[in-house]
Amino acid sequence: MSAPRTRTARRLLLGSLTAALALALGSGGTVTAAPAPGPAPAGLREVMLVGNNWDGTADVIESTGDFSRIARIDVIPDRNRRMWEIGLNPVKLAFFLGIRQGPGEGHDQFVDDMYATPDGSAIVVSRPSFADVVSIDLRTGALNWRFPVSGFRADHMAVSPDGTRVAVSASTSNTVHVLDIATGKELGSFATGDKPHENVFTADGRYLWNMSIGEVTTALDAPALDWTKGDRRITVVDARTFEQVRVIDMRARLDAFGRKDLSDAVRPVAFTPDESTLYFQVSFFNGFLEYDVATDRITRVKTLPQNPATDPDRTTWVNDSRHHGMSMSPDGERLCVAATMDDYATVVDRTTLREGPLVQAAKPYWATVSGDGRACVISESGADRVTAIDFATGRAVASVAVGDHPQRVRLAHVPADWTGPAAR
Repeated sequence: MSAPRTRTARRLLLGSLTAALALALGSGGTVTAAPAPGPAPAGLREVMLVGNNWDGTADVIESTGDFSRIARIDVIPDRNRRMWEIGLNPVKLAFFLGIRQGPGEGHDQFVDDMYATPDGSAIVVSRPSFADVVSIDLRTGALNWRFPVSGFRADHMAVSPDGTRVAVSASTSNTVHVLDIATGKELGSFATGDKPHENVFTADGRYLWNMSIGEVTTALDAPALDWTKGDRRITVVDARTFEQVRVIDMRARLDAFGRKDLSDAVRPVAFTPDESTLYFQVSFFNGFLEYDVATDRITRVKTLPQNPATDPDRTTWVNDSRHHGMSMSPDGERLCVAATMDDYATVVDRTTLREGPLVQAAKPYWATVSGDGRACVISESGADRVTAIDFATGRAVASVAVGDHPQRVRLAHVPADWTGPAAR
């Protein structure tokens, strides 16, 4: 392919809401910031869902203020039946036990991710150890539907901007399934790199980005053995047809940037409001990188402080994560970073990349934005609590106790009068 044709193809495959993409598609559109948080739909209230992975529960907490707990939901009401099925299938049992001893750190993984339906009637949960996605009625606590993923483990999810579709990574089959959130019917799927992980819809719902992280449970963690981790890449697809429109191998971009020492396993990410810039964490690294979508290149790197108490043995870091969790303030001016193995979180100025106070936190595993957009909310998986950090000051402003090993935290809506599932 000639150089001019290569450049044209690259422009046509940029994939996001950047000005370059708009021009390439002939839309003439302009790039706009993400909408600011608004009032809850009529009859609903805004909350936060906290997935307690080892408990098999989801705590529902206030989305602002003191973040107090409203209720707790059992997300494995069918546990006995699932365990019976697993016990009868030697292959399923082997993977179930492998998840317990590998990514589960000796525990079963019962909730990785969760979202609420647009009408607030149910939550949809990915359950790694049960290799499925389920919908749970918020009034009764009963299952509405269940979708077994391909392979033997379900992982991160993403919900479309209109709330009608949910994407889930099936990590052992290198597949992402996209489901109707109301019925559980599969709308489509697409192939990814090894061990698909994070999923992100673009703000217009047109594209879906998936980040595969490769093998993270092996002890082959020395930089010289990085090649053993598998095919790690970002896969961008059309969110309606599930056709692949772009593949981004960060290995080449990292090498071009002069960081051959860094892993190309992309972990949590955060887009700027106009989706022109992507910030991402990679395995083993105490920091993050900045990637310009239009020019297809890494532009800056930020190294964050190391905790001197952190064991330098990379094989002791959970699932190859040194830092795992990022979010961005709605105005795009600040990043919040969960420094998982270094036991802190911090707010970083996006212009200068200068970090604020290091807020002590016990194995923080995720970072999201509060309902009013003023705070970053982190899950402290080592202390069984969530903590809110003010974006403006970088200081902790609230903490609330939750269940065993909280991980994903998501904004949601529930009925205004809801106080928890009815006793059964």
